[in-house]
Amino acid sequence: MKSRTLWFVVGTTGLISTLLFAGGFGYAVKDVLSPGSGGEQLTAAPKETPAVNELDRKNKIQLVSLGDSLTAGTGDGTGKGYVGRFREKLEEQTGKPVYVLNNLAIPGATTDALLKEWDGKKTTDALKQADLILLTIGGNDIFQGGSDIFTNNDQGFNPEAAAKRVEPTLANLDKILTNINKANPDAKVMYVGLYHPFLDLDPKKAGSLIVQKFNDGAFALTNKFPNAVFVPTYDLFEQNLNKYLFTDHFHPNQDGYERIASRMAQILK
Repeated sequence: MKSRTLWFVVGTTGLISTLLFAGGFGYAVKDVLSPGSGGEQLTAAPKETPAVNELDRKNKIQLVSLGDSLTAGTGDGTGKGYVGRFREKLEEQTGKPVYVLNNLAIPGATTDALLKEWDGKKTTDALKQADLILLTIGGNDIFQGGSDIFTNNDQGFNPEAAAKRVEPTLANLDKILTNINKANPDAKVMYVGLYHPFLDLDPKKAGSLIVQKFNDGAFALTNKFPNAVFVPTYDLFEQNLNKYLFTDHFHPNQDGYERIASRMAQILK
């Protein structure tokens, strides 16, 4: 009798344990498959709203461009330059009319010259009307149109002459971007970076490092302003320099400007 009672107690205890284990396992499975269905409710983290491109809100897009001869389109026999080509691409890309309100470019302009001309050409008033502002500047500062950047004996590239101009040029670029932001903090600003126009005369590529240093600094400056973007161009010319340069060996030809305009449209796509 005692043995039968003992086996009954052992069996009952085992059955209860099994039921409890099964119940706990079932609850755990339910909690995994349907989290938060019982007890404390878990709140899903809110999704971040993606940034809205302000140009998407516009029924039309108005451009103002300023800077040096690249913005003027020097070297392009069609007269379009990157500004005209970019306008066409942006219009096709957005399905909206795109207008160039002002092209304030001055061939040969340096950063110093652009700052001095700021009030004289009423640049601030022109920028206030823009949805999109295009800028090239700095190439004439760094390369001086080829003046004194070549050694006298073999016409080899002289990197020291260009290197010493990087920091002063970046300081002026900072002032220019600050002026643009003050004039129109809502407009999108696209700063077109530098390429190395004398790369084929620079076998050690010393100038490439100087251009990269300047472009790195320019990228950091544009990054200070929420609506400004840096447009890289070095790689567009690196492998086929002479194919995309004008006969002056400094400015892009029409194919070179086409590549710049395509890069800019790609960035805004």
